[in-house]
Amino acid sequence: MANQGAKKRKEENARHINNLRRIIIACNVVYILVRMVIFHSTFTWKHWVGLGITTAAYVFPYLQLASMAKPAYTDDGELLDGGFDMSTGGVCGYLHDVIYITSFVQIASIISGKFWYTYMAIPVFGAYKSFGFIKGFLPGASEGEEEDEKTRKKREKMEKKASRAKFVKMRNR
Repeated sequence: MANQGAKKRKEENARHINNLRRIIIACNVVYILVRMVIFHSTFTWKHWVGLGITTAAYVFPYLQLASMAKPAYTDDGELLDGGFDMSTGGVCGYLHDVIYITSFVQIASIISGKFWYTYMAIPVFGAYKSFGFIKGFLPGASEGEEEDEKTRKKREKMEKKASRAKFVKMRNR
């Protein structure tokens, strides 16, 4: 009863990783069947490169998620931790996004090669997030921001109050 949460998370993670594996296999099978078998006359070396890119884009995030979801056991074999919660955001969410974007690109590229440009969303989003992170370390990052009217008035009022001379009243006895 004490490790009920860990057991539940272990089962959820195993089910989640299994679902991701099914999505990856299904997308690869559909791509291979449709692109290589049905449209074999238009299949070129570029499509082999695309298959390699999508396979790499599946493998690295999937292996990272699988290692995050792996449960931890004690030396006795007792369940210690059920693994990382796959429903959280952050890096886990970004890895899921890469897998889902890859599956979309792979299936949609059967229709048109222009869908490969969708992969540009991944580095553009990474650059956007990195810029927000790096901007905090740059000198004068907060100086250029303009403040709204309410904040400006409040700041001026506090400065005015702080600059007043302070008088201490004393009573004579």
